[in-house]
Amino acid sequence: MRSKTHGVSTSDVEVSNISPTGVWLYARGREYFLPFDEYPWFRNATVGAIHNVELHHGIHLRWPDLDVDLEMDSLSSPEKYPLRFQ
Repeated sequence: MRSKTHGVSTSDVEVSNISPTGVWLYARGREYFLPFDEYPWFRNATVGAIHNVELHHGIHLRWPDLDVDLEMDSLSSPEKYPLRFQ
């Protein structure tokens, strides 16, 4: 007996891992690492709150439980967004 081939992912965004140093996010066919040092909002958040992520208009990430919003471009081109949480 052979297993069927996996289909296309139905999720535009998902948290693939939460490690001791940050969050791994898979969005629009690409994986991103969000280290807690640069994204401190996730450090003490619950697993459920981190996993509750939404993608709006294909470019805007939203974590409603944490009141966190990020543009996809800020993950792939952080040099364009020099303002950071200190």
